[in-house]
Amino acid sequence: MSRQHQFKAREENILAMAEQLLLESGDGDITLDSLAEQLDLAKGTLYKHFSSKDELYLRIIIRYEEQLFEINRIDDCPSAGIARMIFQQLLNPQKAMLLNQIEERLAASVTGLNRLFGELYDIRRQRMKRLLDIISIYLKDKRSSLSTRDYLSSIWAMGQGGAGLLNSSFYQRYLGRRDTLRYVFVQQMLELPSHYPADETDQDVLDEDMQELVEQIDTESEEHRNTTY
Repeated sequence: MSRQHQFKAREENILAMAEQLLLESGDGDITLDSLAEQLDLAKGTLYKHFSSKDELYLRIIIRYEEQLFEINRIDDCPSAGIARMIFQQLLNPQKAMLLNQIEERLAASVTGLNRLFGELYDIRRQRMKRLLDIISIYLKDKRSSLSTRDYLSSIWAMGQGGAGLLNSSFYQRYLGRRDTLRYVFVQQMLELPSHYPADETDQDVLDEDMQELVEQIDTESEEHRNTTY
């Protein structure tokens, strides 16, 4: 294995272990000393990969976003794609909630990470375009007047809200079986478009809404590529 491959493999091990320790910590924070100890590495070796703990955290979030993007690239029926969008948050609610909280904290209080935030948002915009394709096909199949924008927002709200519920130690005492609750959430989202039947005039409006979203994403992506951090 070349030095470059060894470096990338070690970096992946660091990210995986850091994520595991974050999930085990319960408070969304770890020390680099504990991370180095778990990996049997010198602390200085960590700094060869990440300039700070905040950069490490953001790289974990980027890695997670890349994994979601790959999952959403699966090319099968749109209903399966919709289900995956929701399950991404509901199957590991602790991870979904924790990484979102860390991202919000970093965005609000940390400087010097603009380039990495740009990388994160670029991957997220690519994933969003893929989600819009899936949603658009599903809404047309269901002959629904629900806009892509509103349906995507509803899916995210259900995923985020469901993750919060499933991650709550208080509400878990009253929920019963988690698997049946996840199934209910997914079924509700799959059935939602049928409550908004469309007529022929609705399709033009839906197509315009979809196009506006895609153009906005493309414009922001181009601005990101032309930005010097």
